Amino acid sequence: MLSYQHHYHAGNPADVHKHAVLAWMLAYLAAKPKPLSYIETHAGRGLYDLSDAAATRTGEAAQGIGRMESDLPADHPYRRCLDAARAAHGPAAYPGSPLIAALSLRAGDALHLAEMHPGEHERLTAALGPHGARIRREDGFAMARALCPPMPRRGLLLCDPSYEIKADYTGIPAHFERLARVWNVGILVLWYPILAQAAHGAMLAALTAAFPGALRHEVRFAPVREGHRMTGSGLFVVNPPYGLAEETTRLARLFG
Repeated sequence: MLSYQHHYHAGNPADVHKHAVLAWMLAYLAAKPKPLSYIETHAGRGLYDLSDAAATRTGEAAQGIGRMESDLPADHPYRRCLDAARAAHGPAAYPGSPLIAALSLRAGDALHLAEMHPGEHERLTAALGPHGARIRREDGFAMARALCPPMPRRGLLLCDPSYEIKADYTGIPAHFERLARVWNVGILVLWYPILAQAAHGAMLAALTAAFPGALRHEVRFAPVREGHRMTGSGLFVVNPPYGLAEETTRLARLFG
């Protein structure tokens, strides 16, 4: 399924949740003088313009980063990534997760991205190519299976599918179990939407059974516009880094 394009939704409350936690985890990993790998299975375009027609039409960014940024701690890694993206690309720039990763990694770290949509892949290459990212136009899970365990072995994988089709829910537990078997030290991160019909329930039950020590964090928020079905955002983290539980508790106050 290649119809989903995230620029209509960039910067919404779910992005704030996902990107703030991701930036914190990457800053935690990068604080130690050991190289790391970052893998993203559904990368999107990496860089968004919140002043373009798609973003302003939905108004989702105004309810997300526009409303919550002022409550971020001044020294939070997410705020540093926002500032760096705007300094490089203009005041309406918004960094997607690939650019947050690129801005957080160091020389010697590895950045692997997959994106299937031809237009999004082209934009991703333009935005992240200068950062040394290895970008593939292929199925993200196929890329992850080929790479894992990556070199360097220390690192993080983010899975953030569109959930447009049922297979996005039903296949993920098996994908995560397979990846964890070959990369037992990797931090595996899944983002999922919380919808009115609770489509994520069976997937989360299977993941929790497979990974009883994982961290699950969810935030709730009002629909950002009339007819919008998303009422919250969730993250499931296998091998969560030390301190992440406390950090997610702090960030949850943004959504209160």
